[in-house]
Amino acid sequence: MFQTKVIAIPVLGKHSVNAYLLLGRQPIVVDAGTPGSAQLIYDQIASHGVNPQDIHLIVVTHGHVDHFGSAAELSRLTGAPIAGTSPISAPTERAGPVSPYLPIGLFGRLLVRSARVRETTEPFGPDLLIRGATRLSDLGVEARIMPTPGHTAGSVSVLTDHGDLVAGDLVATPFLGFGKRPANPPFHDDRLGNLASLREMLALAPTKLHVGHGAPLNPEQVGLWAAAEQRRLDRLAVRGRLRTKSEPAA
Repeated sequence: MFQTKVIAIPVLGKHSVNAYLLLGRQPIVVDAGTPGSAQLIYDQIASHGVNPQDIHLIVVTHGHVDHFGSAAELSRLTGAPIAGTSPISAPTERAGPVSPYLPIGLFGRLLVRSARVRETTEPFGPDLLIRGATRLSDLGVEARIMPTPGHTAGSVSVLTDHGDLVAGDLVATPFLGFGKRPANPPFHDDRLGNLASLREMLALAPTKLHVGHGAPLNPEQVGLWAAAEQRRLDRLAVRGRLRTKSEPAA
């Protein structure tokens, strides 16, 4: 079996925002960075010896603008179709967040006030609508798109057959890419739901987690963090202090 290689494409800073190039029998891209980063991604693909016109698919993990911001433009540049879930579709003239962000902690509350999270970009509708676990073998990569809801309702991850998990925002590192330990990203729609998705992926024994914000993470370390996070969230739930998007603030 042809082993898929996962290559990080830094879009902002060294690890602050990542897209990923997956090299199998054919190449695909996972996530499309912030608005205006299509040419940067295109050039980095080429720097790895891949003709960007050979990209077979662009997978968008979820509907936050730092992950789909350049999807439409990158699709035009490469000719590749876009795969995503229906919540990413944006029938407006300029696409931004599909719904307001629910911040986590002080950093999330500060970041949610930033103009960056309210950026708009060119809208798109997925050419390939993801409705469940989807194999990518026909597109040249031995991997599966896996539904991992929680961070957003339509979040997905990509798991290669050799165990690399391109995890979107299932987990991150502190402050959008600083440090090497597991942490929450600044926002989750449903923290318990996201944690359940993370634990489901960890149960599949991935060898490495490639995240949207930060350097790759060790699954064992992430598992220990997830267990501690579950205990923390359980305590918050007992106190009535755990909110999801469907619940109004107290």
